[in-house]
Amino acid sequence: MAPHGLTLRLQSRIIRLHRSPTPYGLSRISRQASGVSTNPLLSSPATTPQAISKQKASLHGSSFTTPDPPEEVIKSFNPAERARRRTTQLPPSRYQFRPPKYYRGPLHPHQPPSPSDPASREFIPGPFSLPRLQQTYTSTLRPDLLTLCYQHIPYGYQAPPPPSRLREWDNSSPYYKNRPLRAPRNANNLSLLPRHISFRNVPEITRVTVSSMIKQAAEDSAYLHVAGMALQAITGVRANVHIARRAFTVNRTGFNQRKGKPIAVSCDLRGEMMYEFLAKVIEVVAPGVKEWKGVKGSSGDGSGNLGFGFRPETVGSFPEIAVNYDSYPSKMIPGIDIIVHTTATTDKHARLLIASMGVPFYGKHLN
Repeated sequence: MAPHGLTLRLQSRIIRLHRSPTPYGLSRISRQASGVSTNPLLSSPATTPQAISKQKASLHGSSFTTPDPPEEVIKSFNPAERARRRTTQLPPSRYQFRPPKYYRGPLHPHQPPSPSDPASREFIPGPFSLPRLQQTYTSTLRPDLLTLCYQHIPYGYQAPPPPSRLREWDNSSPYYKNRPLRAPRNANNLSLLPRHISFRNVPEITRVTVSSMIKQAAEDSAYLHVAGMALQAITGVRANVHIARRAFTVNRTGFNQRKGKPIAVSCDLRGEMMYEFLAKVIEVVAPGVKEWKGVKGSSGDGSGNLGFGFRPETVGSFPEIAVNYDSYPSKMIPGIDIIVHTTATTDKHARLLIASMGVPFYGKHLN
């Protein structure tokens, strides 16, 4: 029997690869088991001898001319049984995945795993336990804040275009023409736009900054060392020293600051240390201050960040300083300022978040 129909044979294989719900090898084995011939030469229509010879030359040595495996080989193919009968393990490299040492871009065939994967080089185990304040926020405060800040938006509602926040120049003078728009009154910077609160963006605390300004640091470095030691003791984070970028004078107090001299120290807290510090301030330090009214209602930068502070005598009541109070000169213990950074875009939502944790507010609330 002369071979023929090679072109239709190639086309039929491509069509089966794209349309068949089962892999090509399985469909071929199933046809052999059912007794149907898998040789397309027996079922293809005849073509011209010139086309047959040309197609034979183009397919010489390809996999299309390879005969089907015997029926015994197909029935005996069982990789799971072969793995069970194996008495020795494969080389260790077959069981271990070693992530690449360097990241070579998103198109490289060898991609590193996610940092949450234990096989990743960046994997950090934990957290094994959460601070009590963080657990309270996750289980109780977060759902309550979502309920209090909920704003119903009916289906199909289209919000009106936001008004312009920059002021235009009037036409009272020809010099005002082509001038850029002005900032709002009594504000040099634009505040963040308020956004709709949903389950995706419930306000939460991102960072807490504890800082202290030391006026005497330029004349006596001992004040700077004591302030740094005190902040490191109550926060658990090494304090950063800030240098004055320019010289200035405060006429009311007669304070002079020279350029290039140390002026303040600060610590940034994130994660578990942030929640532990806030819990300590709310539950231990603040209740022990009789004259402390709370946080002023007008405190805030208009973008969801609130600040408050403690006097030097209150800083001495922190447990880490009170237990070793004799190690700190009492006249050198500084006062501290605490700034709470949140993901809220308005002071109202930030105040609601901080108040739910137990911080009182007094005075007129400004939004």
